[in-house]
Amino acid sequence: MSSQQAMDTTDLHDTIRNMAQRARKASRVLISLSTEIKNRLLLQMAVALEENRPFIQQQNQLDVAAGREKGLSTAMLDRLELSDKVMAAMIAGLREVAALSDPVGEVLGLVKRPNGLMVGRMRVPLGVIGMIYESRPNVTVDAAALCLKAGNAIILRGGSEAIHSNLALAEVLQGVLTAHAIDPAVIQVIPMTDRTAITLLLQQEAFVDLIIPRGGEGLIRFVAENSRIPVLKHYKGVCHIFVDRSADPVKATPIIMNSKTQRPGVCNALEGLLVHREIAASYLPIIAKELGDAGVELRGCPASVALASAMQPALPSDWGSEFLDLILSVKVVDSLDEAMTHIAEYGSQHTEVIITEDYSNAQRFIAEVDASAVMVNASTRFNDGGQLGLGAEIGISTTKLHAYGPMGLEELTTKKFIVYGAGQVRS
Repeated sequence: MSSQQAMDTTDLHDTIRNMAQRARKASRVLISLSTEIKNRLLLQMAVALEENRPFIQQQNQLDVAAGREKGLSTAMLDRLELSDKVMAAMIAGLREVAALSDPVGEVLGLVKRPNGLMVGRMRVPLGVIGMIYESRPNVTVDAAALCLKAGNAIILRGGSEAIHSNLALAEVLQGVLTAHAIDPAVIQVIPMTDRTAITLLLQQEAFVDLIIPRGGEGLIRFVAENSRIPVLKHYKGVCHIFVDRSADPVKATPIIMNSKTQRPGVCNALEGLLVHREIAASYLPIIAKELGDAGVELRGCPASVALASAMQPALPSDWGSEFLDLILSVKVVDSLDEAMTHIAEYGSQHTEVIITEDYSNAQRFIAEVDASAVMVNASTRFNDGGQLGLGAEIGISTTKLHAYGPMGLEELTTKKFIVYGAGQVRS
């Protein structure tokens, strides 16, 4: 390593450490902010985004132009662009978060002990959150809003392709904080694209309480393998639907079609279809035609291929694959137990669905299948914070500590014990 490289690395380390220290200091200020003040900040941020729309979109176009020059796909460029529609959604999102109930300070289960102590648990902020994500710059605003409402400072590291957009959004949000005499370090965007910055952020365990990566499996594995800080992981979304022998085909078909075709490139899209052998002969040809007409490529087990002529034989690698495309694996199974075994082996603990009219089978599936969301007779696409009543989410966790599933405001807090005494001492 040259002396210049060593100096650059030292400067980068100092920058990241300073950001983390400032975030920790700012987080202590947030604890004392009332719900009214936090809501006022969020509503003013919505106004500021609208007022600064030309500046934000101008900076965003620098990213879009650079992405086009680098040969980013049309889909990637679409995710990158802060169109008027995306801007309006971000502004609406800030107002929606302001309208949500504030979990901070909520006291749960206050009980009186035999010695007279009153013991309960209070919801408190996590402290400082580091978020590492790819592409979509609207995540910058969504994450900042949720963390602010939950009383957390946040350090954001978006993808290099969105650097101008993210810095512009942070500048506008920080301007609102400064105008209200709030430390702008509450919301920070790492201003450099060097990937070393991610590694350095992951080493700031003295100042950062939680890392949330949001992106492809490669990014999440890199973060999990290199972090000294607890990581909430979401590797991939391999979601299944099991069509039980008692399933109502009229109900099953729109559920399957919605799960697979509405947005095939998202983590809660259907990737594996399991059909009970007793109804496979009558139902598989029907659903295979519907899916085929919608442009879905089907890859099936021998029994499935025999029942649907347009289906290709599945490769071993197709089971458990997150296609993120109009591709679906299909398997005929002999029983509910075989379906659950398949899910346990190939699922990713994201979303699993049973379509059935059998109450006992529905209850067994709910109880025994391990996933962040287990559903009966509903589309996989409902595993989403907004759809499940959280109002908004910062991501979906497929690990279990400390959150499992969509992470809203409550999941951005923890609980501490509080004790009210009247002079008691322990004997």
